[in-house]
Amino acid sequence: MKEECLICKALLEYLEADEVMECAICHRKENSKARCVEGHYVCNECHTAGMDAIIGMCLKETSKNPVEILEKMMAQPFCHMHGPEHHVMAGSALLTAYKNAGGDIALPQALAEMVSRGKSVPGGACGFWGACGAGISAGMSVSIISKSTPLAVEPFALSHRMTSKALGEIGAVGGPRCCKRNSYLSVLAAVDFVREHLGIGMEKTEIVCGYSAQNNQCIGKRCPFARVNH
Repeated sequence: MKEECLICKALLEYLEADEVMECAICHRKENSKARCVEGHYVCNECHTAGMDAIIGMCLKETSKNPVEILEKMMAQPFCHMHGPEHHVMAGSALLTAYKNAGGDIALPQALAEMVSRGKSVPGGACGFWGACGAGISAGMSVSIISKSTPLAVEPFALSHRMTSKALGEIGAVGGPRCCKRNSYLSVLAAVDFVREHLGIGMEKTEIVCGYSAQNNQCIGKRCPFARVNH
């Protein structure tokens, strides 16, 4: 089996109810439903250490293809097979590609907001909230682009419809979770949505997953990005 716990490499387990956990790295105590089978817990902050590099990466990026940008992030040391870093990465890749494709946004401020919002979505949201953080991240990107607020009209609608579209794609494939698959699905859904509703044509390419060997719960040929499907 592939390693999952950042401390001892053991498999993760999910509890039915929150328990007070102490992070094995920073010793912060907080409620969580997730730990490894040996009892280790790593908080979201420690799990995503180094993720601030995303802003610098994106500001140097020239690609109009959010999948290409996303995969560069996935190759960085801060990115694990699964984890809440994907809740920031999907939206950041979309904002960057949107800007490079001609979108009118102040990218440094947009990325800073994306990091702030994305980090607020905890790991495990896909299973416990019924809303994958990568899908929410795609909705956040449209919210940031359209300057949505709780009192907005059209931007409010657009950001909800974007999140719904991404989550619909994720739900259609089903579980168990795969942060890579769900990030890909969310970004591809956003490329089509943004072209239709915001008039900006980001690029996209065929995706063939290279992470199946690292995923204990890989769904194989049921995944639209599996090598056997291409």
